[in-house]
Amino acid sequence: MNDHPGFYPASTMNGIAGQPPYGGFRATMPSGPSYAAPVVPMGTGQQLPAGTIEESFMENILRFNKGKIGTFYFTYQGSSKWNSMIYRGRVETAGRDHIIISDPESDKRFLLLMANLDWVEFDERINYPQTQISPNVQASLTTTD
Repeated sequence: MNDHPGFYPASTMNGIAGQPPYGGFRATMPSGPSYAAPVVPMGTGQQLPAGTIEESFMENILRFNKGKIGTFYFTYQGSSKWNSMIYRGRVETAGRDHIIISDPESDKRFLLLMANLDWVEFDERINYPQTQISPNVQASLTTTD
């Protein structure tokens, strides 16, 4: 929580300047994002029930397609000048919160935040991490090539 008295809305102030609301104590909140699902280190799978392993995080999919040229669509909320941007480039690497692409024509490199990434288009087949699926689930799937 913020220690500045102006941070608290007037409706929650208890009438004493500089005093926090809710009976005189400050609630502590963890800093940083919170996730509904467990966070797994990069490059590792998450063990799910029935023996399956999930590795379909965006950064893993992009890493599997390293070297491919794609079109990357981004939205930047709250900016009238840079509301949406399209980048075309080669996947150099990807991390949990970012991707680095290079423009093969200008040799520029772009470090882009995953939080702003909407989707990616590739002109060729997308490599996808293979997951282990239980035999019972595999038998119920219909696949096409």
